[in-house]
Amino acid sequence: MIQGIGAAAGVAIGKAFVLPNWEWSLPDTQVNPVDLAKEFERLYEGIRTSKDEIEFIKKEFREVVGPEESSIFDAHLAILDDPVFMSEIRGIIERQYKAAEVAVKEAIDHFVAMFDLLDDEYMKERAVDIKDVGNRLLKHLLGAPEVTLPSDTQPYILVAKELSPSQLAHLNPAYVLGIVTMMGGKTSHSSIMARALGIPLVAGLENKILTPIQTGDMLVLDGETGAVMLHPDESTLRDFTSRRAKQQRKREQLELLATVEAVTKDGVSLRLAGNISSVKELNMALKYGAEGVGLFRTEFLYMDRSSFPTEDEQFEVYKLVAEKVGKETVVIRTLDIGGDKHLDYFQLPEEQNPFLGYRAIRISLDRKDMFKTQIAAILRASHYGNVRMMFPMISSVEEVQAAKAVLNEVKSELDSRGVPYNREMKVGIMIEVPAAVMIADLLAEEVDFFSIGTNDLVQYVLAVDRMNEQIAHMYHPYHPGVLRMIRMTVDAAHSVGIDVSVCGEMAADERSLPLWLELGISVLSMSPQALLKVKHRTLNTLASEAREIAKLCFRNRTSSETEEQLSAYVGRSGFPLGATGDSKEKTS
Repeated sequence: MIQGIGAAAGVAIGKAFVLPNWEWSLPDTQVNPVDLAKEFERLYEGIRTSKDEIEFIKKEFREVVGPEESSIFDAHLAILDDPVFMSEIRGIIERQYKAAEVAVKEAIDHFVAMFDLLDDEYMKERAVDIKDVGNRLLKHLLGAPEVTLPSDTQPYILVAKELSPSQLAHLNPAYVLGIVTMMGGKTSHSSIMARALGIPLVAGLENKILTPIQTGDMLVLDGETGAVMLHPDESTLRDFTSRRAKQQRKREQLELLATVEAVTKDGVSLRLAGNISSVKELNMALKYGAEGVGLFRTEFLYMDRSSFPTEDEQFEVYKLVAEKVGKETVVIRTLDIGGDKHLDYFQLPEEQNPFLGYRAIRISLDRKDMFKTQIAAILRASHYGNVRMMFPMISSVEEVQAAKAVLNEVKSELDSRGVPYNREMKVGIMIEVPAAVMIADLLAEEVDFFSIGTNDLVQYVLAVDRMNEQIAHMYHPYHPGVLRMIRMTVDAAHSVGIDVSVCGEMAADERSLPLWLELGISVLSMSPQALLKVKHRTLNTLASEAREIAKLCFRNRTSSETEEQLSAYVGRSGFPLGATGDSKEKTS
């Protein structure tokens, strides 16, 4: 057995296909100074072709897993536009008279070596992106074919030193049983994509394998524990075949809960809604029994384009979602770009702290033309369903009042055009920064509902970037400060009788259920993949018992105490999937 890093859960059993490393045959002659212009033209043409190819891959991958995961390729496009990377390549051509492909290879090697010296796993994993982009550029400069994957005739476990997002995007998930990589970890883009595709992946096996894996070797891997077995014996094969079968049965049994109401064993109802970025994700959420949409991330409508979407283009999408959801609620969040989300056609300023900078509602209030277009589309869609509008990144009463003033302007304009809309459409805000929590009582008087965005709230309360491997261990959703912030927000909302829901990873974490039951939160919004797991936990929970556990958690002094208590409670109250209490199937 070889112990690696479990990066994408699931068990895989099958024969290995070992992906060969990139190998390039590069010219060793210098370029004649009079031909430098030609080398630069070759470089620029290679960049243009590489960009076109990445855009195509991004669009293809988006069709499979949705817009959020496909935005990984935005990082690749950004590398080709990075002035430091490009300056390094141009400098080698200009000063050393080397061919464009040689300059690209040397620039890749320089930056990868520099990243490898950093004591930061996240930055080391970004070196894979630089190699991926550089190899694509080399391929076009040399006119060479890509390293090919096996033909889709026999399922296999893919083994590679490292797997680039571009290579992974070309895989057929139906034939890839699992993936083993020597490099990488949980935060690599390939790991993120593997999780989105549902392919088990174990990473970080370099220096742990005594006998190299060969194509055709029998392998067993567990993407949760990180274990890989080379040449497993019959007993191990039987054991893991049984584990895989149990996982499959569990998935099938969970899917039977799609039409079952989320009600605790003692009769407390929860509404589990879906977080979506596209109509495709909506279809998945509805398949898994989502009761409406708790968060429609509209920024992905603005991506993969050359200009802002028109009012009509947005309206058609919002209307379609509202009609598909029917009587259930659809919460549409206005544009939330900035931070880690960018648009090719809208230049954002360079910022030292983009997550604290020009983003979300700050951009919308600054660009009222763009804001009014989106509000008009949402208002028009409200005529066709139970639509609500939500403003992100609110930190002051003034921002809410300014946003509502724009909303009223748009209502007047729609009235003058004779366009129907729901005049009573509810308007809410995201609670995701500490300032909003501290004035939640004031904000509650301005809006109809709150949605607590736990991912950003935890990050801002603790001042911890969870994508930074050096401090990721400090990202504690159950930190007493975070729990107090959530409680303050809920209390403020309930004191004036407005709705409050929770979205983000805490909503999708079944361990958190006792907290929501104790706080009286009845709406949770999460990714479609988490819906059935949380519903199963709800069906097998006694609310009265869970509340007692939560009371202990709110009195704890440390994150670890709370995490241990909640994990122990989940372990104690584990029930077989067939147990669904007295809940009844929906009739609607």
